[in-house]
Amino acid sequence: MTLQAVLWDMDGTLVDSEPVWVRVQIAVLAELGATWTAEDSMTLVGSDLADALKVWMAQLPAGTIESDELAERIYGEVVRTLKEGVVLRPGALELLTGLKAAGIPCALVSASYRLMIETVLSHLPPDLFDVIVAGDEVRNGKPHPEPYLTAAAELGVDPADCVVIEDSPGGTRSGTAAGAFVVAVPQWVTIPEAPRRLVLESLESLSPDALRDLLR
Repeated sequence: MTLQAVLWDMDGTLVDSEPVWVRVQIAVLAELGATWTAEDSMTLVGSDLADALKVWMAQLPAGTIESDELAERIYGEVVRTLKEGVVLRPGALELLTGLKAAGIPCALVSASYRLMIETVLSHLPPDLFDVIVAGDEVRNGKPHPEPYLTAAAELGVDPADCVVIEDSPGGTRSGTAAGAFVVAVPQWVTIPEAPRRLVLESLESLSPDALRDLLR
């Protein structure tokens, strides 16, 4: 197999946005009378927003707030915070620009909705990604393989010839189910070793040639 494309997760993989999500969840749910901790937030790392919303609503007394309003409050506050700036994960921008220079297509495949993705990308150099698949543009979110299958199809490549870069167990399962080789760089939640999977502490050790070698 030859590397045809690299498919990137966003939250926790490209940008260090999980701490923002944690702070916002704790603050908003506390205002509504729920007890919610950083540890609770970690159980939702990589989750589709619709799935996370079900968990949040289950913590609140019936009738406290409509689910759509809760989603807007949490999501809106995260977006407002990210508009002020983002922190990139170590090695992410260097690897992205290296892949661009090497002519290897990249896709951004995120459980986040298009609005949040555009907010994050506004802080990065333009045209790093050839394809973007947002969480509100697929029927089945991660850990279902649909997001990564969609990205590969839009790039016109076989998923087996792709490397997925992820930080969460759900996203890793999504990439594996799509048939890709997965590079997992967990920050908050442990991801075990497995076939066609490389678990690293940082993206700083990766280069385009190193990714090519994974598929040889």
